[in-house]
Amino acid sequence: MSRKTKIVLCIYCVLKLSLHLIADMHSGFQGDEFLHIATGRHLAFGYMEFPPLIAVIAFIQNLFQSDSIFIHHLFPHIASLLILIYVARITVALGGKTTAVFFALFAILIGPGFERSQQLFQPVVFSQLFWVISFYQLINYLKAPGEKRLWLLTIFCLLGFLMKYDILFFITGLLVLLFSKKQRMTLWKQKPWKQLLVFFLCISPNLAWQYMHHFPAVQMFSRLYQTQLDEISRLENLGKLFLSINPVVSVLMVLPGIFYLLKTNDPVKKTVGASIALSALALIIANGKFYYFYPFILTLIPFGAVLWEQVITLKRKWIFYPITILLLLGIMLIPFGMPVYSFQRYLAKVYPYEATKIKGGTAAIHFEEYYAKEKWAATMQALKQVYDSLPATEKAHCLIWGKHYGQAGAVNLWAGQYGLPQAFSYHGSFYSWAPDGAMPPVIIALSYQVGNYFQPFFEQVTLVKTLYNPYAYDEEQLYQKIYICKNPRQDFAKMKSLFQKRIFE
Repeated sequence: MSRKTKIVLCIYCVLKLSLHLIADMHSGFQGDEFLHIATGRHLAFGYMEFPPLIAVIAFIQNLFQSDSIFIHHLFPHIASLLILIYVARITVALGGKTTAVFFALFAILIGPGFERSQQLFQPVVFSQLFWVISFYQLINYLKAPGEKRLWLLTIFCLLGFLMKYDILFFITGLLVLLFSKKQRMTLWKQKPWKQLLVFFLCISPNLAWQYMHHFPAVQMFSRLYQTQLDEISRLENLGKLFLSINPVVSVLMVLPGIFYLLKTNDPVKKTVGASIALSALALIIANGKFYYFYPFILTLIPFGAVLWEQVITLKRKWIFYPITILLLLGIMLIPFGMPVYSFQRYLAKVYPYEATKIKGGTAAIHFEEYYAKEKWAATMQALKQVYDSLPATEKAHCLIWGKHYGQAGAVNLWAGQYGLPQAFSYHGSFYSWAPDGAMPPVIIALSYQVGNYFQPFFEQVTLVKTLYNPYAYDEEQLYQKIYICKNPRQDFAKMKSLFQKRIFE
């Protein structure tokens, strides 16, 4: 990588980090982030929804003993910068120079879908990182096969698996190495059984955990297909993907990248193109959500950038300027993906272009983090008022039951600040951490709009507060309700048995 290219890369890293830090100033936590933060206090070989590596990162962040969004976004921001670095390295490995790197990184910077998925503390950003690094290692291996490079490919595929199971789609694409006799013979010389053995040995604790807990990840995916994925149209998915990565990027980078791969005669590029195609085909068959395709887009963008540099701008340098202007126009879509505006400015400038409403709501805001600070501050204050209203004898052993794992996670993150007891839940991975023994005589319960959800488990359930959320995206989350529940009908062990098949409801 030339000095000029490194300067371009550094500028993009500064710009991207600046955008993320500005977004941190304007946003709160997204609901799923509370679950991921909580895993850091419950290290294990597996979790109901995902593999164990996210918990290790959460554990490190939790060492700061902070509820700051800056602290809990520390590693996502590092990962997002590493994605830029490795996309640049991929571009150079494919023969691109400074102009190609400029275009490739510009495309990522203006993609609303990339910005949001790389902003939050979720496995998604780390999955994208390990996918991109694995792709880079695949290119290196194909260019100069060797045992060391095969080990590097194995290590990053392993890290990807331990972060998010969707790396299996990338691994499916590696089957192209078996299609050609020459590649099979080359691979066989590296004795790949050693890498396979290490890979399976390292993932075996997670597989054992899943087995001992009756494969909850399979239960989660089954529930996901029942409630969401089976209803998704593949054509609709394609349209959402086209828009979420920015139409400018789709037209200027992704489509030319696909064209380049179809026309190239370079054996390395043909093989990696076939790998991308096989991985994408597997995901299309699985009918994953549109944002599951982001790692594919990150690997296609460098090909489009190389095409512009090598085939077009090399002969007609003036084309660099209109392409750059078009990419600059794409900057206007950044606020649609991450809160670089304050919430009030977002409502005035951005929301009118995507305005949706639900019955009883003021504005249906799809991304909770835009208004999360106010939402959770009001929730914690209301819970404190209810808790403080209890007699001292009832407060002594009182716990909070969060119906959704996000609610339980939020309470546990801020419990010390508000003087609240710890929360439990039977939703998602919180099911594994639910208390044992007898239930206390009084439980404070927090839920969204779910009818008489708590009634079967207590002799007395009293609704004491209703919190209105004018920005809820669906009717269920329009209100949060706080109950005082007294005289439980069962102990915690019985509760776990009752919820064993309802973990993801």
